[in-house]
Order: sequence, then structure tokens, then C-alpha cells
Amino acid sequence: MAQHQRFSDFISSNAVIAKGPPTRYRLRLDVRNLDRKGDDSRLRICTVGTKDPSKPNRTILLVGETGSGKSALINSLLNFAMGVKQEDKKWFEIVDDVKTNQPESHTLKVSVYQIFGFEGKTLPYSLTLIDTPGYGDTRGIEYDAMISRNLNDLFLSEDGVHEVHAVGLVLKASENRLSDRLMYSFQSVMSLFGKDMEQKIVALITHSDGGPPKNALQALKVANIKCAKNEKDDPVHFVFNNWLSTEITEETEFGLALAWNVTLRGMSKLSDFLGKSTPQKLDSAVRVLTERIQLEACVNNLIDKMDLFQHKTTEIEQTLKILNEHKDQLENQSFTVEVDEPYKDKEEIDRQRFFMFGGAVTCNVCKENCHYPGCTLAWKPSVCEVMKSGRCIVCTNKCPASDHVKEKWKYVTKTRRVRKTIEELKNKHETGKMENENLLEKLQSEKEKLEGEKNKLLDEAYQHIVKLEQIALKVDSVFTFIDLDFLIKVMNERGDTEKVKKMEELKSRMDEGVMAGLRYGLQYLGKKAKKLFKNSK
Repeated sequence: MAQHQRFSDFISSNAVIAKGPPTRYRLRLDVRNLDRKGDDSRLRICTVGTKDPSKPNRTILLVGETGSGKSALINSLLNFAMGVKQEDKKWFEIVDDVKTNQPESHTLKVSVYQIFGFEGKTLPYSLTLIDTPGYGDTRGIEYDAMISRNLNDLFLSEDGVHEVHAVGLVLKASENRLSDRLMYSFQSVMSLFGKDMEQKIVALITHSDGGPPKNALQALKVANIKCAKNEKDDPVHFVFNNWLSTEITEETEFGLALAWNVTLRGMSKLSDFLGKSTPQKLDSAVRVLTERIQLEACVNNLIDKMDLFQHKTTEIEQTLKILNEHKDQLENQSFTVEVDEPYKDKEEIDRQRFFMFGGAVTCNVCKENCHYPGCTLAWKPSVCEVMKSGRCIVCTNKCPASDHVKEKWKYVTKTRRVRKTIEELKNKHETGKMENENLLEKLQSEKEKLEGEKNKLLDEAYQHIVKLEQIALKVDSVFTFIDLDFLIKVMNERGDTEKVKKMEELKSRMDEGVMAGLRYGLQYLGKKAKKLFKNSK
């Protein structure tokens, strides 16, 4: 009874989920949305108890698929922190352990569970648990990118999380081979962090029968998951059983005793690891994600410009061909040529594909898409990731943020058939009343200038690859592969052998985890990824 009174402050009315035994209770949570977006929020903080600033805290970021036992593990960590024992015949929960066979329905919400007020029960510190959604959304890679950006927003927010003591990869003990989707999930998370995070990444193995988790450890090795290693060169790991909330009956009593023993042993070892773990600041993760976002924005902008350049080049070549064939008509100011002229138009974005502050950051001066798709967190252009020191790093003129807007439309290139006189051509290409031969030279010069602008963009994108290699724990991610393969193809066309060789070397490092992600992604990553993946085979 005394212990029940001890927990009564955290139990709301009608909190009994099941009478049991054990009696299962839903704990009362103080829930706030970090991004203040109401029901559409993608970041929420759920708190049990009251924080004591004088007490230490340990933070774990959890990654795992639906059905891996992540929710049950969070509840187990809660009960362990509260000092709940098997003989208490009580079980407390803060997370629904609901399984679904519809991965496309899962939320992109990142939830942070703060467990305060139980320091000294079994742990000398409070716990902060970051529950990440599973990667591999069947709606496309842009939704997975939103998960990464939501984490980035959590790390950047003044009231968010700025350090972690462990990154826990949650998987079942029976896993003898990581599925393509699970490898994609783990590799996606690895790609978020800097090189300094590797020794904080551990395996949290669920559904254990108490024996050595040989299958799961071997699966992690085969997938080449970067993580902390023990003296046997095995991934540092902790094992748990998910039976603890199971109703006590004559049939389950023996199994529950084993489950409690396995889990308490795993919790004790994890507690020791966390106690010795120094906090890892998340600055490098923010830098890595910013570089990835800027790389993606540069490549997407480059693809748009190459499309425009191609249309402009076609227009110039059509014009040159006609003028060269009719040089005797160049003195006739009313002589006309008919060509396909490119122009920029606005196209509405599908609003249902975006959350929060979704839209495209575009430049009013350059008439370009500077950050689309993927700009989901910036509520105005000046705070978008492609802005540096108040200027855009993507658009042609590197214009100030004030020249940009963020709306539900983007720029697209279209063509129209037009007729132009010699006089109109001279005015357009600023040749004025110069010799007619200068018009031909000007057109050829503009064609070469377009090629120069394309090369400059390629070099800028390449520099983001170089920077990622320097700071990222895993530069060879699915996200980078898509852009890397595109850059290799285009740089090959311009004969840049040195840079192609460097990128081919990076591509050759793509391990089974990345390739598994690509296999999975071929079904769901979206049109751009599918096209590039097929071209790379």
C-alpha cells in the first residue's frame, strides 16, 4: 500500500488499463508540443514528475521498427527507474504498445519522454528517452527526410535535447538477418551523426529468452552497422524480455520469472553503461544534417537549372542554325526566326504532401527553387537551412534572404514557340547596332556561359560531399547515394576524372546496409530516387 501511495501522484483517475495481475496503470503525463503546432505537431515532450536541476540526467535516443519492442522497452525503462519489482504485481505505462500492419499510417512525430522524481530508486539519475518514428515510409523518401529534420529541430530548439548518452538500436533477439527496411532505418539514423557518435551507439535486444543473442549480433555485423564494440569485437549490447506486463497465470508464472530476471540483468548493465557514459553534444549532428540538406538543395536546384540550361541551349542552337543558313538575311531587321523559348512559370505544390511549415523557398530575383522539396521546418526564408549569413547559398546570384519567399508553389520551366525578328534578337542579346556577325558570336558566348554556370553548381555540390566525408559518421547513406550517383554521371560527361574518381571511391564503400536501403527504396523512395537508382545499376 505504501508503494501504491508513492506512485499515486502520477496516476490519474480511470488510469487502470487492465486489472491483471499485474494491475496495469497509465501514468499521467504533462505533454507539450515543442513546435507549438497543436495536433499537427511533430515534436512533443511528455514528462512524468518534476525535474530537479541538481540531479543528473541520462538521455537515450531509440531507433527501431514497429514490432521490435521499442514501446515495451520504454515502459520497462520507466518501471525500472520507478523501482517496480515483480512481487509488486503492478505495471506502469506511458507508451501504447500498439502494433500495426500498415506502415504507411505511422506518424512522423518525434516523442521525448522525461522521467523525473524517481532518482535513487534504482538509478542515481533521471531518464530522457527520445522515441523516433521508423524510417521506410511507403509515401516516399521525403517523409523519411522529415523525420531527420524533426530530430534536427529537436536538437536546435532552446527547449529541446542538446546531448545524448546513448543511441539504442532496438531489434529482436531472433533477428538472424536484418530486413532491408530495418537496415535502411538503422543506416538512415547513422547518417545523421558525426564521427564522434560511434562509441555511443549500442544494441538494445528485445524478446530475449535469456540466451546469448547470437543471431541479432551476427545480423548487425553482416549489415556493417557502425556502433560501439566490446572486448570480443561484438556490438555493445543489452538484452531484455517483453513479457513483463503479461497477466500472471499458472501457465505464465514460470516464464514471467525468467523474463524479469533477463530484463533486470539487462537494465542493470545498461545502467552501468549510462553511468559511465559522458554526454555527447549534438552539435556535430546538426552540422551533418545541415550539410546533407544543403547538398540536397544544391542538387535539386542543379537539376532544375540543367533542365533550363538544356532548353536555353536548344533555343540558341535553333537560332544559330537558322541564322547561319540565312546569313544573307541578317541585314533585314524584319527577318524572323521561329524557336522554342523557355520561360519560368509557377506551379502549385500538393499541400497534402507537407506538414508544419511545408512549402518551397524560392528567389524572386533569380526565379529559382532554392529549397524544395524538404523545407518543412522553416516558417520564413531567413531561417531556412540554405541561408548563410543572411544570403542564399543556392540561387544563382546568392541573393539576400529578403529576396526570397516561402509559398505553396514552386518554379517550373516551360517552353513556348515564338517568332523573333533580327532586331528583337539583337535587343535581347544586347548587341545593339553592332555588326551582325557579333550576334552569332554573342549567342555562342551565351551558350558557353550556361555551361560555365552548370560547372560552378557541380563544384558547389561536390564540396558538400567533401565536407560530409570529413564530419559524418556515415557519409555513404541512402540519401547521399541518390545525389552522389547523379553527380558522378554529370561530372563524367564533363570529363572531370579526378572528382569522379573520388566520388566513385565513396560509392564503392556503399555497404550491404545502404544497398538494402536502396532495394527497399526502389519501391517507396519516390520518382527522383527511382530514376537515379535505375540509372545507376
